[in-house]
Amino acid sequence: MFVRSSVTAVAIILASSALAAAQSPTRIEQFKAWGAYSYKSNGGTVCYVLSVPTAKEPPAVNHGDIFFVVSQRPGQNISYEPQAMMGYPLKEASKVNVTIDAKNFVMFVKDTSAWVENAAEEPALVAAMKTGSSMTVKATSARGTGTSYSYSLSGISAALKKIENCK
Repeated sequence: MFVRSSVTAVAIILASSALAAAQSPTRIEQFKAWGAYSYKSNGGTVCYVLSVPTAKEPPAVNHGDIFFVVSQRPGQNISYEPQAMMGYPLKEASKVNVTIDAKNFVMFVKDTSAWVENAAEEPALVAAMKTGSSMTVKATSARGTGTSYSYSLSGISAALKKIENCK
């Protein structure tokens, strides 16, 4: 299941990044719930860690493929950028809320993805992921359906360590 979802995630990431010149991603290593990957693009090497939810709510809804990604793009001076990727369009001008233990983070939405609203909070979100045990991501679809996803944070620190020297 995770491998199939990971292959789909790789295809989605490449398509959403519009990296026509990108090569196929290489799985570096799997760390419990998180996989580490890299690929070459016009701007150099892109590395990222990715996980799929352990639970999806509401259960009767077709969620599509859902992922949470943290990427490194040294060629673009982007370091540890968190992104929620949904399998459906998100409600325009809505927010995605990420909760790790008692810490809350707000993400802005564009199409099927969400990023941390205040980029200065990205390091705090990544730090919370490293020390937390679980993460919940809540979003609203373009149809107005409220959704919630639970992620295990087991393996996130090791996966991030693996990509820290991405070049």
